[in-house]
Amino acid sequence: MKMNHTNWKAIGLRLAFVLSVMLVGCSQASENSVEQENQPKGVGDEDEDKSNTQGHAIDEGGNDTVKSSDDDMEDAVQEKISSMTIEEKVGQMLMFGFEGTQMNDKTSGFIQENHIGGVILFERNITDSKQLFNLNRELKELNTNSQNIPLFISVDEEGGSVTRMPPQIVNLPDSKAIGDQNNLELAFQVGEAIGERVNAFGFNVAMAPVMDINSNLNNPVIGDRSFGDNKHIVSEMGVQEMEGIESKGVIPVIKHFPGHGDTDVDSHLGLPVLHHDMKRLRRIEFLPFQNAIDQQADMTMVAHILLSEIDSKDPSSLSKNVITSMLREELGFNGVVITDDMTMGAILENYDIGKATVKAVQAGNDIVLVCHGDENKLKAVNSLTEAVKNGTIKEERIDESVMRILSLKDKYNLSHSTLNKLDVDKINQSSEEILQKLQGN
Repeated sequence: MKMNHTNWKAIGLRLAFVLSVMLVGCSQASENSVEQENQPKGVGDEDEDKSNTQGHAIDEGGNDTVKSSDDDMEDAVQEKISSMTIEEKVGQMLMFGFEGTQMNDKTSGFIQENHIGGVILFERNITDSKQLFNLNRELKELNTNSQNIPLFISVDEEGGSVTRMPPQIVNLPDSKAIGDQNNLELAFQVGEAIGERVNAFGFNVAMAPVMDINSNLNNPVIGDRSFGDNKHIVSEMGVQEMEGIESKGVIPVIKHFPGHGDTDVDSHLGLPVLHHDMKRLRRIEFLPFQNAIDQQADMTMVAHILLSEIDSKDPSSLSKNVITSMLREELGFNGVVITDDMTMGAILENYDIGKATVKAVQAGNDIVLVCHGDENKLKAVNSLTEAVKNGTIKEERIDESVMRILSLKDKYNLSHSTLNKLDVDKINQSSEEILQKLQGN
């Protein structure tokens, strides 16, 4: 069931990636307000009037043939890819975490030298509202100086136990509390609140919603992060939250395919094993993901779970059977696929990080997520780059992923521009309204 909300998802298709000029001015900030001035132009700003128009050509028979703006965007992205080096393409396929609460020479040098296409922030990177706002501004400034492709700036923000917001921000309820209400409007409102707070701090990717069905009471990693143990409630609440996030111009990430809800091992520590066959997966675990894909989900995170009946050798995140055959071909997902963190125990206890990175791309992932360890990040970069150069992975395969990545960045109009203002009180008001609704019920 889908709410009749205005779809703000397609914010505007852009024709080309344009090098932005960063002119940022800082003004005095109070505890609840941070001001930035002199916004530079974003990607495609010069073509704003053109983005919703269609080009026309006349064929020899005299009939008008229409070239859609989708085709125009695809041509522009393809042209961009043809001008990129292997190193630049590989960089777009990596998303890294880093240490510290501000940019230092080591971190900034690594991001610039390796053309990294995305970053993820954790609690270790955040102290307060002003610091987080300025850190994301620093990241955009750094990226502007090194490449003309906007940066994915992502964060895990689910509400409940999984939040990365500064202490000044009122936390949202966990997904189970929302699922217990079985209220579609409330789920959409939670998605709006997630999108609002993420966007306000300069993030453009929210690692939510959780689409796992919490069917195993001994599950040590999902629990109240799930909307519940009813597959239909999880499916409907998850899609509403996804669309609420989208409505604020933020890219949601549905996770953790093919479903982490029936595991009894925490994949942060070891490799969970499930013995479900395809009949069971289609009947239960796939339902929320299929529903989200049918509603045009843009990004999916794949879990580190060994499906013994599907691929007895490699976990889902490294399995072509799972990512290419199941997610892409059977469920029809054409968006960006990202691994869960490759430095989790499920991978590092069983694989060399470099070899695992190559294997992940061969399986069909578009982005490899490496959240911890400078050595791990360096191995991922070098191993993937070498695999392309020596022919282990064909460059055409890399181009497929870069096409999806750049198209998604363009679709959401990601840019180098920084925000004007942070209003903590406004963010908290949204959270408090949701909490009041829960208390009223």
